[in-house]
Amino acid sequence: MVRYLYIHIPFCLKKCIYCDFYSVPDSMPLIEAYVAALCREIDMRRDQINVLEAVYIGGGTPSLLKGKDTAKIMGKLKRQWRRGRKVEITSEVNPGTLSDRAIKAMLDSGINRISIGVQSLDDKQLRLLGRMHDAADALRAFHDAQRGGFKNISVDLIYGIPGQDNKSWRTTLEEVARLRPEHLSTYELTPEKNTLLHEQLKKDCLHLPDEDTVAEMYYSAIDTLKAWGYEHYEISNFALPGYECRHNLNYWNRGEYLGIGAGAHSFCNGMRFANVSDVESYINEINKDRLPVSEEMVLTAEDTVKELLFLGLRKNEGIELGEMPAEALEKMKETLENLVLQGLIESSENLIKLTRKGLLLCNEVIVRLMLCIERRRPA
Repeated sequence: MVRYLYIHIPFCLKKCIYCDFYSVPDSMPLIEAYVAALCREIDMRRDQINVLEAVYIGGGTPSLLKGKDTAKIMGKLKRQWRRGRKVEITSEVNPGTLSDRAIKAMLDSGINRISIGVQSLDDKQLRLLGRMHDAADALRAFHDAQRGGFKNISVDLIYGIPGQDNKSWRTTLEEVARLRPEHLSTYELTPEKNTLLHEQLKKDCLHLPDEDTVAEMYYSAIDTLKAWGYEHYEISNFALPGYECRHNLNYWNRGEYLGIGAGAHSFCNGMRFANVSDVESYINEINKDRLPVSEEMVLTAEDTVKELLFLGLRKNEGIELGEMPAEALEKMKETLENLVLQGLIESSENLIKLTRKGLLLCNEVIVRLMLCIERRRPA
């Protein structure tokens, strides 16, 4: 039985230039049909969850839902599954769609944590990213959420934006830290394929800051937020003590979770699987009383070790070596020793974790360790 649930709401007013998540333009008739299908999938999955510890509603833009739709989904969860003592229920929200009515509806339905997609407090940068809000909207949304009753608010920020320098990034960091959200996420802008950002970079219409500037921005986030009392508990995430995101920690600890909705992914019983990434196909499958699974992957022992590496090393506390098979540790032994000498990881008898330098070069460290796992012994 899993205890963590993800619900995907794929509707957006407008797609941001960097977004590669599955999303579609909002349409009220389609939203209503989709919510009905979500509730039906929850019914169909009733035997896979007993007690809920955390729920994360992501998108897309979940705050586009009407109060009655949010209440319908949350009411279905309450009827199907018991809640843990202090269940964390998060919804992502866009500052441009967060009204007083939406805040009340979320709180009334049981949502007790929100993640606000602020991204920047520089209006020029927000326009470039294709965001629908400006800095004033973002600040207003935060204050409205606090006044409305939310006691656990996370803020998402992006750095490495074309035209951004470390000075403007630090200005945003300081201004957001002054608000005292319980949690912050800081993500480097990444030009994923099949995004408008990728196309504009390819055509030389935009230029990302150079690597040294991006590195300076990353360390600025660590140092600035530490000075404001935030704990850096994962590569991109910071929290006031006791406010780490339980749902995401479950991901990084390779905990099981169930995904509901079009394009949602799940990890249960040693298998990863995903729902079909098309709203209409999803609704049609559900209406035919068929689970809308489009892909499944049974994990091998090698897959498991790789996941332990690339998920576990994201956490600042690192990986307990007792989680690793002895054979895998033997294969990685020489590379681990070299990574220690290069100042990229710290190693003790029971633990490996990234150093400050290693945090910046996390992907390189993980690739080098994965190559060790893939290396076959000679016959």
